[in-house]
Amino acid sequence: MTTFFTSDTHFGDMRILRIDKRPFKSLAEHDAALVANWNALVGPDDTVWHLGDFALGPPDAAVAALLDGLNGTKHLIVGNNDGPGTLQAPAWASVSHYAEITEGDTGLILCHYAFRTWNAMGRGTLNLHGHSHGLLKTAPKQYDVGVDVWAFHPVTLEQIRARRRVTRIKHFGGPAEPAEEA
Repeated sequence: MTTFFTSDTHFGDMRILRIDKRPFKSLAEHDAALVANWNALVGPDDTVWHLGDFALGPPDAAVAALLDGLNGTKHLIVGNNDGPGTLQAPAWASVSHYAEITEGDTGLILCHYAFRTWNAMGRGTLNLHGHSHGLLKTAPKQYDVGVDVWAFHPVTLEQIRARRRVTRIKHFGGPAEPAEEA
């Protein structure tokens, strides 16, 4: 059993291709690719923490069906674009605005938003977040788990810790600021 993290999938969100310049020809292609990427990595017995902005736009029944089609036990940390259909979908194991969990021997603070400070940051706890789509200069021990940063798929803590630099390109040109390794 493996634990994965992701954020900012924006399933069904017509704006996402334009705003984030995601490399898909249509929203249907975008959504299908993200589902395929998720299910290629995540097995039925794995856990996924989705750190917000799961879906925006599809009817409630479509959100529920989409969520049912994704592998794993799924937890939602609420994002600013998560509407009632997302929040009330029955397939979530939990829905909250914030969580403190432990993965192996590492404490994790999970929120849609990045923090300047967080509980136990001086004792090695990491802050995993979304919302910034790879455009925020991060602090040490802080990681954006959004799909824009991670080739449109969920990631493990091991993958997060192994990455020393963010390679995503900013919307207005130039490379994103490098992320510091914990």
